[in-house]
Amino acid sequence: MSITSKEYGERIKELIRLAIDTSKPRKYVQSVELIVTFSGVDVKKQQEFRFRDTVFLPKGLGKNNKICMVLDDTQVQRATELGVYRAIGKSELSKIDKKTAKKIAQECDWVLVRADLMGLAGRVLGPALGPRGKAPIAIPPTASIESIVAQYRNATRLHSKEQPWVGCRIGTVKMSIEDLTENAIAVLHYIEEKIKRPLLQVARIYVKTTSSPALEL
Repeated sequence: MSITSKEYGERIKELIRLAIDTSKPRKYVQSVELIVTFSGVDVKKQQEFRFRDTVFLPKGLGKNNKICMVLDDTQVQRATELGVYRAIGKSELSKIDKKTAKKIAQECDWVLVRADLMGLAGRVLGPALGPRGKAPIAIPPTASIESIVAQYRNATRLHSKEQPWVGCRIGTVKMSIEDLTENAIAVLHYIEEKIKRPLLQVARIYVKTTSSPALEL
């Protein structure tokens, strides 16, 4: 049975509800996380089980991602108007030191770079971004800044670190159960499509919040 079936959708919904209900109170808004563990899989040999992927969530994350964009100098103002956390022009990029690069890597969820500036961005920002699993993402020079920003505000990152499991945020406890469920199913469907086999045959699925235990589907 497909993970996207109505039956499993209802089970995922109840699991998310239970995870939120068992969360310990916190002064901040907690994330809701999805975890998938694989069994009988050799991640080093089976490349389809290695993840460094982006999934665009249909209902967003409940809060905007902090996006950094590296652009042509003429595009910086427009990116700033769109609410980009940090817009960096080519002229500024060449002057960024290691301390600033590290701060950008710590603060930004996504670093999006015009494809024709990737070489320079890789040299300047790459050493700080790489260890944090935030390698810069190339965007076409002619791409609409508006559409790119809208996409990545709702993006979540799947990163397995060569281990037989993968996890990601699917929203916050402030979101509706229905929206969180739709996000979870979108991520699970993405994983199933990538590994090209029924997810329920090779994996266990868990949901948790920042403070709740992981609950298995």
